[in-house]
Amino acid sequence: MTPQSAAAVPTGVATGIGSMPGTDPRAAVDVVVGEVGLPYLPELPARGVGADLLGRTAGLLVGIPVDYVHRTYRLAASPTAETRRARDHLRWDLDAVEELWETRGLRGRTEVLKVQACGPFTFAAHVELRGGHKLVRDRGALHDVAESLAAGLGEQAAELERRLGVRTVVQLDEPSIGSVIDGTVTPLTRLDPIPPIPVPDVAEILETFAARLGRPLLLHSCAAPRWELLRRVPSYGVSLDFTQLRESDYDPLGETLDAGRVVAAGVVPATDPGLSSNQVADDLVARLTGLIDRIGLPRTVFAEQFLVTPVCGLAGAPPSWARTALALATTVADGVTTS
Repeated sequence: MTPQSAAAVPTGVATGIGSMPGTDPRAAVDVVVGEVGLPYLPELPARGVGADLLGRTAGLLVGIPVDYVHRTYRLAASPTAETRRARDHLRWDLDAVEELWETRGLRGRTEVLKVQACGPFTFAAHVELRGGHKLVRDRGALHDVAESLAAGLGEQAAELERRLGVRTVVQLDEPSIGSVIDGTVTPLTRLDPIPPIPVPDVAEILETFAARLGRPLLLHSCAAPRWELLRRVPSYGVSLDFTQLRESDYDPLGETLDAGRVVAAGVVPATDPGLSSNQVADDLVARLTGLIDRIGLPRTVFAEQFLVTPVCGLAGAPPSWARTALALATTVADGVTTS
């Protein structure tokens, strides 16, 4: 997969990060499809164990069962109730989106759907081996999980493509990848620290993952961007919380855009800022256009390489704001592409 494959990600439109409030997948899908140009399969962590980022991803793994022990996910020897629950949630979600596709007549009209999963490094930084150590401590186990997740995401994407007649874009959520690189993942005991994984090794695993999956990818993190890694994973578009950007990030952001890669700009607040929608939208359009002007790129990059998103997931937002935030993302995307 080459950097140019990122062009398969729709641009000049809005999308969401993934999570939504509530427990009804049909209601969440209805909001998503109605408000953004790149719809996505919603995640509903309020449903509990098996529906949060880690549990949902555990349900995608092929041949690696996961248990839930002492409020922590842990690899298991055989399939567990938690594994089955996670897979049930995924199946119900696919049924909900297929039902809406049929009732709305979207087959043939909506061409691309985004799906999300926890990336292998964040998963390995939080999920335990059977002995209680974090999975990231065992390089062999990390490679196994990455391979298993690529296979599971490929199966889910293929099923959605078959059911809906769409292409899929896959987003990997990696909020803890910096901790893996820095060696700051919390160990089982402080006397047994987990060594860092060098950036080239992290990049190699991600690029191998991309080659196995064979679909357009976005690498998302709400943390400060790790440009030393992002430069080494050209198969991925980049999804960032733009409120985390500092002046020192402008040059590497410009380099990323110069390389032809897609950038998803997280700018819409995940909670209600108490301002009118017009005020929020106008301010965000001005900030984004001002940033691109300062970097020295033409504003055509908005239509050709940008997506607009909320700054993070919307699971903690009231349903009314979740809908408003997605609608605002679309308004901002329209505003910058016509600026």
